[in-house]
Amino acid sequence: MSTITVGQALPAFSAQSTQGEISSESLAGHAYVLYFYPRDNTPGCTTQAQNFRDLINEFEAAGVKIIGVSRDSMASHERFATKQELPFALISDPDESLCELFGVMKLKNMYGKQVRGIERSTFLVNADGVLIQEWRGLRVPGHVDQVLEAARAL
Repeated sequence: MSTITVGQALPAFSAQSTQGEISSESLAGHAYVLYFYPRDNTPGCTTQAQNFRDLINEFEAAGVKIIGVSRDSMASHERFATKQELPFALISDPDESLCELFGVMKLKNMYGKQVRGIERSTFLVNADGVLIQEWRGLRVPGHVDQVLEAARAL
């Protein structure tokens, strides 16, 4: 599978989430944000999820759904979503198929060792299924506000 680029329509996909199966078919006609994060219950990932949660009404007013993606298990996602009161779906991508499609798997340094993991990235997709904007290797502070501004501009 090749990596998706801005201006390109997403290929068909489906994945299990905390709110049932999500597919390109079920999302047709809806704009949405796919945000990829390294791991449930870590400080940066928790803050990012809380930021999306806290602005969910504004995203909904803009007609944009929020969907989080990581390699964590469904059980981990369920606990994380419940603990953080997340009103949006979290996709479990243990085989990294969505991660590979979006090119978010990177070699990272952790405690002096090279490890393969998800580079924190966010993608905005319009109602026609076309990737409109991407943010890669981002920092959490202020990021969700940037995504909301772009979502309002759709």
